[in-house]
Amino acid sequence: MLYMIIESFRKGKVKELYKRFAEKGRQLPPGVTYINSWIDEKIETCYQLMESDSVEKLFEWTEHWNDLAGFEIKRVLTSAEVQEKVNSLE
Repeated sequence: MLYMIIESFRKGKVKELYKRFAEKGRQLPPGVTYINSWIDEKIETCYQLMESDSVEKLFEWTEHWNDLAGFEIKRVLTSAEVQEKVNSLE
């Protein structure tokens, strides 16, 4: 399953976040795969696309970062998956 993670950096914590990332990596639990990410121009919000077999594993991952960022996790579908769902409605 695909998830869009909207990560809001806590004020004044960006350097600390990137330092931890450099030292420890993403700290993803087994079953979670990082796909790609984008950060806004103000360096306040990161949008990450992840694949995971359960949302609980994503909650496990955010525990490593909750002191430096807040998280919103949304299940997303590919365009092909949506097309398939729409076609099945007919």
